[in-house]
Amino acid sequence: MARLDVKIGGLTLKNPVTTASGTFGYGTEYIDFMDLGKLGGIFVKGTTIEPRQGNDYPRMAETPSGMLNSVGLQNKGVDYFVEHLYPVIKEYDTHMMVNVSGSTVEDYVACAEKLADLEKMPAIELNISCPNVKEGGMAFGTSCRSAAEVTRAVRAVFPKTLIVKLSPNVTSVSDIAKAVEAEGADSVSLVNTFLGMAIDVESRRPMLSTVTGGLSGPCIKPIAVRMVWEVFRAVNIPIIGMGGICTWQDAIEFILAGAAAIQVGTYNFIDPAAPIKILEGINNYLDRHGFASVNDLVGQMQQI
Repeated sequence: MARLDVKIGGLTLKNPVTTASGTFGYGTEYIDFMDLGKLGGIFVKGTTIEPRQGNDYPRMAETPSGMLNSVGLQNKGVDYFVEHLYPVIKEYDTHMMVNVSGSTVEDYVACAEKLADLEKMPAIELNISCPNVKEGGMAFGTSCRSAAEVTRAVRAVFPKTLIVKLSPNVTSVSDIAKAVEAEGADSVSLVNTFLGMAIDVESRRPMLSTVTGGLSGPCIKPIAVRMVWEVFRAVNIPIIGMGGICTWQDAIEFILAGAAAIQVGTYNFIDPAAPIKILEGINNYLDRHGFASVNDLVGQMQQI
């Protein structure tokens, strides 16, 4: 039996299969479908310092081999999370990690500080795809300078494992990854959604209230795998890969490209038990090919 445990910074996951923020709620929504304790970790819904109502409806639209969303980080704020949600989810037999979002550096810092005090909150995922209101709305993750700035500020107040979630809507994702690594990120997760849009031809109106939104699902997987491969060759910190993972074969692709762990996102809406099936498939693959540990597979794509 191959070993499945992986290290992400100072955190050890029992296996490399985790669930992506925004697609798995707080885990409580899925307890009827699986044993959450079998997962390597759960990245819970995006959390901000103040409550957010999110964007107007419609804010989700199905597209060929994927979906668009512009939910707008709807959540009840970090104080509500600490008081009402954390006491429940801290009892799950897996690592619970919060996706932290904000509109200013100060927002990120304030949110991270509150989470740092929680004993069973071993890591946060910094979502730098959020619009930086002080810079005219440009996402933090689209420039090395702003990505480095927010990472540095949060690193100063969050002593546990810091994972930075990268935007794919950039010229060079590797440069952004190197910038956050230099400021103390323990890991990077990629990719977040791609900017896209869809139009209803009968009404001649956009299918989302915000016109554009984040594209996810199987349609983005080849681009996401390429970006993981590029970042793997550029940084020395672990990578958590995501983007269209539906099967164990998809997960193995990401691992071969350089991901130490993976996140299952959009496909949770199709098959709530998908993460467990993917985990079983990875395990069988390792045994079938004689690998002693999943870590032996990371970045081991063979050249033609």
